[in-house]
This record gives sequence, C-alpha cells and structure tokens, in this order.
Amino acid sequence: MNGGDSPGTLTRRFLLQSALGAGATLIGSHATLAAVSPAFAQWRDKFRARALAKGISEATYARVMGNLEPDMSVFDRINKQPEFNEELWQYINRRVSDWRLTAGKQALQKYGDLFARIEKDYGVERGTLLALWGVETAYGDPLVQQNHMRPVFPSLAALAWNEPRRRAYWEAELINALRIVDKGWGTPDDMRGSWAGAMGHTQWMPEVWLNVGIDYDGDGRVSPFGKPDDALASSARYLVERGDYRRGEHWGYEVLLNKSKKKGNHSYADWAASGVTRADAKPFSRPNDKAKLWVPEPGGPSFLLGPNFYAVRSYNPSMNYALAIVHLGDRILGGGPFVKPFPGSERAMTLAELQELQTRLTKAGFDTGGTDGRVGNDTMTAVKNFQIKFGIEPADGYAGLQVLARLRQGV
Repeated sequence: MNGGDSPGTLTRRFLLQSALGAGATLIGSHATLAAVSPAFAQWRDKFRARALAKGISEATYARVMGNLEPDMSVFDRINKQPEFNEELWQYINRRVSDWRLTAGKQALQKYGDLFARIEKDYGVERGTLLALWGVETAYGDPLVQQNHMRPVFPSLAALAWNEPRRRAYWEAELINALRIVDKGWGTPDDMRGSWAGAMGHTQWMPEVWLNVGIDYDGDGRVSPFGKPDDALASSARYLVERGDYRRGEHWGYEVLLNKSKKKGNHSYADWAASGVTRADAKPFSRPNDKAKLWVPEPGGPSFLLGPNFYAVRSYNPSMNYALAIVHLGDRILGGGPFVKPFPGSERAMTLAELQELQTRLTKAGFDTGGTDGRVGNDTMTAVKNFQIKFGIEPADGYAGLQVLARLRQGV
C-alpha cells in the first residue's frame, strides 16, 4: 500500500510483480533450508550490527532474530503464484461480490460511529474505506488471518537475506519490523501477514505501520490488528497524505458519452456541456470539480475519474483494483451496478449461486476449500481444473454462470 519507488514507498503489488520477474534467480523450496541455514546464520550475525546501528536494541534483536530460520517457502510462493487471466468484468464481479456487499453493509452498521469520526477527521468517504477493508481482509475476518497469514519475520528475513533484486528494500522493512517490536507495538507472534510482510485489517507494510499509523483508539500503541480503529483511520491518513485524497469530492462516475469527443482534464460542467452525462441520469453534484475520461474497454462502460480515484490507486497501482474499490464502496452505500455492461460479460452471481457452485464442484472432486460463497484461489483453482478436465474454454478459473450451468447438467 505504499506509493512510489523508494524503499519506503514501494507498493505491495509492485513488490509482487518485481519478485515474479526475478523468480528464476531465487532459491526455491523448503528442501533447501538445511543447506542454507549456516549461510543464513552468518548473514543474521552480520545483519545484527546494521540493525543495532539503526537503533534496534540488543534485546529486541536477540529476541526476534536469535534463533530465527528463514521461511524459504516465500520463494515458492513467488514462483508458483496461481495464474488466472481475468477479464476486467470478471475481476470486478469477483471483488464486488454478493458476500462482500452484505458483509460490508453489516460492517458499516456495526462501525458506523467509527466511520463517521474518520470522515470528520480525514474527509475520506466511508464507502472507500469499507471497500479497502473488504477486499484486503474480508472486513478483518479471523479466517483470513488464520488461513492465509504467516509470521512475517521468517518471511522478511528470507527476503532480506536472499532476494537479489530488492534486497535493500527487504532489509529496510525487516529493520522497520524490528523497530515495531522495539516500540512495544507488536510482538513477533502478533505480527502475522502476507508472504511479503503486509499485516492487519488493511494490510500495512512495516514502513507504513511506523510512519503513517496512528493510535486512533487511544490504547497507547499503533496496531493494524484487533480493533479496526487504528487500521481504518491510518488508511484514511495514507490516502490523504500519500494519495492526495480530497475532502468532499467523489471518486468519479460512470458516464454516457453521447457522441462527445472531448478529452483531457476538465470540470464536470465542461463535460456536461459537451454532452457527457452520468449513466444514472443524476446531475454532477460538484460541477466545478475536474475529472479525466477513462474507457477501459471499447464498447464497455465509460468513466470520469476525479483525483480521489487516483488516491485509491496510490494504495495499489492497478486501475482495475481502484475501479473495484470505488465501485464496491458505492454499492455498499446503496449504488447500483454499472449501467452499461462490459462486452462479453455476465452478471455477478448471487451468494446462493456461488455456494451451489462450490458445493457441486467439491462433490465432483474439485475441492473449493469451503462453500461460503467467497471466491479465492482455492475456488478458482478448482474451477480451472474442472474446465481443463471437461474441455471448457477458456480455462480461466472464473466461477461464473456458465460453469454453474455445466455443473447442473452433471459431469
């Protein structure tokens, strides 16, 4: 969620992309652990001097690093990320799912006072924060923490020691993580996250925890875990300080071009004068705000994007990700689906349909890892394997209506 290209501002997805590019040069499996342990121990002892020079206490270094072994499976994860070629409409449908809409509305009801306070303090729309929370960790679902997170110190240590392309970055983040322990904000056992070290409700890297995180619940420490107060407020601060989020402005709108040929960055009033209208036929609420036109796919929906869309994109440098976030946020708050469909798209499945698909797949021998209507890599892998076995093209892993129809026919 960091923005930019310096050690303190790399994005989590950019790190993944960089690591994928470097995959062929990395050590690749648990089987190498015994062979590399002596070399790691030598590196760990040498790294101690650097950490102490950065202000890490001897006690903290000994506590965290003294008997630490690197988690070499991070390199397996880099090299063996599931490959799914999602169309944009599939990407949106999977993230703006029936489950996320329902759970997001429940989260807003439960934490309405917190979101109101954050909106007052930082000006970030509650829908945006809800969507970030929902996409990153399913609104802080403990099952995500239990099933998909791991201790970050073994992962960060492995990367700092033996990832060749971004070693300086990983070394800096390992020291940042040690500093968090030094400050008493977290323990090594508390600090569980992704293979790259992103942690908590909204997936902070250690640098973000240290430099953007705030003690919003007043308990004397900053934490992305437990109560969501610190995580959500700090993410709002991130969007404002690193994404230049603007109070009071909406991210943008789906629009109808009505033969307008206008391009560039213009006020909504200027866009309207050229014939561009909101797809929902409502007026632009702040006509003097400026926006740029984006047409992701010819023949599909068009959008006017304001600065706050790009603020969301600072969290993850993907236009698709940002569109999914802002659209999910609008839907949680009562907005409808896009008026104009993407070419070749199908509607998003209901929760009941997804649960039926998962149940049928699992009974057919393609384990989806659960039947809760939430589509992750296990379900997508099961769908792809089903498609391959029965010659369904494209074998893209998309859990959609066509796959459900085939399952209903019997396999």
